[in-house]
This record gives sequence, structure tokens and C-alpha cells, in this order.
Amino acid sequence: MSIQLALATDADHPGIHPDDAHFAATLAGLGVHATPCVWNDPAVDWSRHDAVLIRTVWDYFKHHAQFLHWLDRLDALGVPTINDSRLLRWNSDKRYLAQLEALGVPAIPTRFVAHAGLGAALAAAEGRDMVVKPSVSGGAWRTVRGTVGDPAFGQAVRELPPGDYLLQPFVPAVVEQGEWSLLFFGGTFSHAVVKRPARGDYRVQNEHGGRTEAAEPETATLAAARQVLATCASLDLGEAVYARVDGVVADGRFLLMELELIEPSLFLAGRPDAAERLAHLVAARLAALRRTNAPRTLERS
Repeated sequence: MSIQLALATDADHPGIHPDDAHFAATLAGLGVHATPCVWNDPAVDWSRHDAVLIRTVWDYFKHHAQFLHWLDRLDALGVPTINDSRLLRWNSDKRYLAQLEALGVPAIPTRFVAHAGLGAALAAAEGRDMVVKPSVSGGAWRTVRGTVGDPAFGQAVRELPPGDYLLQPFVPAVVEQGEWSLLFFGGTFSHAVVKRPARGDYRVQNEHGGRTEAAEPETATLAAARQVLATCASLDLGEAVYARVDGVVADGRFLLMELELIEPSLFLAGRPDAAERLAHLVAARLAALRRTNAPRTLERS
């Protein structure tokens, strides 16, 4: 009997994303039937699946409380998630950056402030180029950048809705050199890309006109990314089957921007070798889960 794997997607990306197509096809050849399922679709019977692989849940941060409740429900059903639900919860709020930085990970200096305190916090950075974004966000959602003291920037900050925000100095290297994304599967480095914003912009996401190209990281950059993952592993929140370490090299030093453990683009298109590595890893994890959960599997069948 084939292993049943749910690929968690969202309503705007309900099917298998083209970037994941070869990955899903490889899984099929390994006896894993991968079915895309919209994560917040009440009609989905998650108990019919051996596990849920989180993929294009690209709206989870807009429904954060519902997302956490969904993870609770999967846990109650005994349906494992990949990555582990403990990692997903931890990674869903960017306050994890402060925890990693406190443990010695070099990162862009980040301050977390409630909306009511944004004005006072920014006043201390008069004249500086700053970025403000929600602590629960993705894809540059509700993100504003500007010079402190500029009326337009001040107005944009005031118009942000209530909530918790992070403040960071803008790092010019994002525009000048690009943002690195280093992909790891099972803790082993797979491949990397550099993301660059469109001319006149600072956002590197495709939906904002950014572009991506394959790249080979220098030894120091790769070592810094490995340090991020090792520090995360020390928190004992479960294994990161897939991970994307995003950062920028500024003044010769890699600075963490994001550790993506929920729904990162894995940049598998054009990298069938990487897609196959991940598929074999996921299939092996699923086979181990099925052995561990044999009584539940037999009961369901």
C-alpha cells in the first residue's frame, strides 16, 4: 500500500506548484502518493494521510491564529507534519530571530516593538534608513522602508494596523549584492541562489519583480548558514527536514535575515538532482513514521 502524503497548499495555490513538480513525481516513483490539500479547507480529512508536508501555505501569516489551531488539530489527530509542528510554531513568529541572535548567530540587528511604540522607537534612529515589518509576516507583507524623519515614511508607519513589529536597519548589500538563500535537506547543504530586487526596489520576492540566479556560496557563508542550523537544532524542536537560510554578506560577514522552516520556495526548478534528494529524504522519513505509527496505519486502512 502506498504512503499517503498531503502537500499543504493554500487557496491561491491549490495544486502542486511547478517548482515542486519533479519532486512530487519522484515521490510517486518511490511509492508515496502526494495529494495537494488546502490547509484551511474544512472539507479535508487529514486523518487519511500518513503525514502532511508543508509547502505553499503562503497565506498562513494572514491567518496566524487559525494556522496554529490547525497544527494543534493535526497533533491531536496524530498526523505528523514535515517540518515538525514544534518547529513550525516557533518559526511562524519572527521573534525567533532574537533567540538565535542571543545564542550567538550573527544577524541583522532587530528590535521588536508593539505598534504603539513604533514612533518612539524610530525616533531614536533619526535619519537612518529603516525597515518595519510585522513579526508574523511573509513576502514583504505590510513591510515599509524609509528614512526616519521623512514625512511619507512616518505616515506609512502610522497607517500600519495594530500588532507587533520588528525594526531593522536597511542593509544596502541586499540591493548591491543580493540576498543569499542556502537550501539544506536533512541538515546537508543542497544548493544556493542569490535573489536580487528589481531596479529601484529593495524587495527580492518574485511578486515584487525580484529575480533569482543559482550561485555557489563561499566557505565562510556556508559555515555561517550551518551555524544557524546547528543553533536551531540545539533548541530541540524537532528535525528540520528542509530549511532555507536567508541572509546577506555585509562587510565580509554573513548576517541572518530569515530562517525559513515553514513554506519556503526551495528553488527546485532546473535542479532535478535537488528535487530527487529531497524526495528520497522525505520518503525515508515517511517510511520511518509508518513503522512508528503502525497501529494507527492499520486501524485507518
